[in-house]
Amino acid sequence: MNRYPIWKYVLIAVAILLGALYAAPNYFGEVPLVQVTSGKSSVKINTEMSRQVAGVLAKEGIEYKELSYDTSGAYPFVSASFATPDIQFRAKSALDAVLNADANDPAYVVALNLQADTPKWLRTLRAMPMYLGLDLRGGVHFLMQVDTQAMLNKRIQGIQAATRGILRDKDVRHAGIAREGDAVSIKFRDDATRQRAKDVLAGQLSGLVFADTGDGSDLGIAMRLKPEAQKQIIADGVQQNINTLSKRVNQLGVAEPVIQQQGADRIVVQLPGMQDVARARSVIGRTATLEIRMVDDAILPGSEMSAAIPFNDELLTVGKDAPVVVSKDVVLTGEYITSAVAAFDQNQHPAVNVDLNSEGRRRISEATTGKVGKRMAIVLYERTGKPEVLSVPTIQQELNGSGFNITGMGTSGNAAELALLLRSGALSAPMDVIEERTIGPALGAENIAKGIHSTMYGFAAIAVFMIAYYMIFGFFSVFALACNLLFLLAILSQMQVTLTLPGMAAIALALGMAIDSNVLINERIREELRAGATPQAAIAAGFERAWATIIDSNVTTLIVGVALWVFGSGPIRGFAVVHTLGILTSMFSAVFVSRGVVNLWYGRKKKLQSMAIGTVWVPGQK
Repeated sequence: MNRYPIWKYVLIAVAILLGALYAAPNYFGEVPLVQVTSGKSSVKINTEMSRQVAGVLAKEGIEYKELSYDTSGAYPFVSASFATPDIQFRAKSALDAVLNADANDPAYVVALNLQADTPKWLRTLRAMPMYLGLDLRGGVHFLMQVDTQAMLNKRIQGIQAATRGILRDKDVRHAGIAREGDAVSIKFRDDATRQRAKDVLAGQLSGLVFADTGDGSDLGIAMRLKPEAQKQIIADGVQQNINTLSKRVNQLGVAEPVIQQQGADRIVVQLPGMQDVARARSVIGRTATLEIRMVDDAILPGSEMSAAIPFNDELLTVGKDAPVVVSKDVVLTGEYITSAVAAFDQNQHPAVNVDLNSEGRRRISEATTGKVGKRMAIVLYERTGKPEVLSVPTIQQELNGSGFNITGMGTSGNAAELALLLRSGALSAPMDVIEERTIGPALGAENIAKGIHSTMYGFAAIAVFMIAYYMIFGFFSVFALACNLLFLLAILSQMQVTLTLPGMAAIALALGMAIDSNVLINERIREELRAGATPQAAIAAGFERAWATIIDSNVTTLIVGVALWVFGSGPIRGFAVVHTLGILTSMFSAVFVSRGVVNLWYGRKKKLQSMAIGTVWVPGQK
């Protein structure tokens, strides 16, 4: 009646073993880390940098625990871990002094960070600790304001340029196109031409409101963005900035960074574990925009180059193809690029295939007409640094299709990196940091300690009550509760969930809710004993009849947890994830594990006369 088959006991044992294995990495803590990444798009990180870092540390007599070269993310980096934070700071100072000769124009980002101190044999089994949120691990919090007015200005400038091209292509004569505030004004000499222009522009430009202006021979059209179009432009621009920031933040190697929109025009960036605020801000602030400009080949590189720069040209001196003189007139910016993919040209040499939107196709066609053999410069403009020349390709043919190819990349790695920058380097609008907060590791460690203590004290209080009130069955319940905590930590670790203070509160709450299922089972067994059932029959009936109640109580709570998970965000969602998983593990441990232990203890006794489940009050008994 109360015996499990062998396979069920094996399943419980395997579950407990795997739970212990995948929860174990959370007990090893973290070690101080120094991370070296590229500070410029023209500077590469490769295995040679590993040897250089090792040489600098050896020369300074600084011992490190582990040195690694990581290429798993979008940006490779070299990292070295150390025994103490003091050694970490010494290593950072030494590496900064050697790698960045010019402190005002650093070639590398040398950042302080933290890394899980998980043994290698656990890492080979893909057993990793949970990520810790900003409130537990410490780190940096930025609130950034997007310049939406600049975003709208750029859009209006694009409309102005597109209007000029459309009217020229359709042979619609006008008396001038100008911008007046937030409107684009077009002048005409007669009403028939004005009406024809309105029909042409309305068919090709969406999201605009057209209004007739003037009278007599001074007629015009004023074009403005619709309010809903403005909102959509701002929403799309903020999302583009979020995507760009996500790719740029990868340079810092932060585990589980938080980059999300707050309100209509603000972006929150949280970097858990990031200790070097200045470096974090420099990387965030240097998010780049891309421009394509024509090269002035009439001026050849030389010592007297800077003295002969024409008025409308600019000398660029940073980058692999610098120095080069380019026109100040911008042919294309990153906003016109819809896709950029690393590929090979017809000679099987590395290249980048670039696709453009309709406006980008028109602009590149105008810029390359009659200029075969001339060169274009792809320039990365950074907020806090100098413009870098990424590539100077030669125009092989007039570009009037959907896109073009950039050849002469040298290696496939260069092509892949340029493709990534073309896809992600463009910001739709500038951003400013309006709020900055730093949470030190000491405060995070204090929060962790408080969370662990509250969980352990709660567990101890539950254990004392259950064992005192239900005796041996209370001990079984406590064992099942411990297994529940083990399973929950293992699942959270395997899912690489980011644990925050609300998540720790959800763990403590899960313990209280999990023990409720055991209380229902124990009380149901007591009821069967009061009704005169034998101990073995009472155990079987108690577990079977309590199951329906356990399902009802947990499913209703589970619905709320799933709703918070789906519709919540930030700390609320973190709480919901842990809460929902805690309910699922508690149902497994409270019923399956608990009954397995009871069956193992009492199931082998055929003639069971009594069992230790506390005082059973029989009606009418004094």
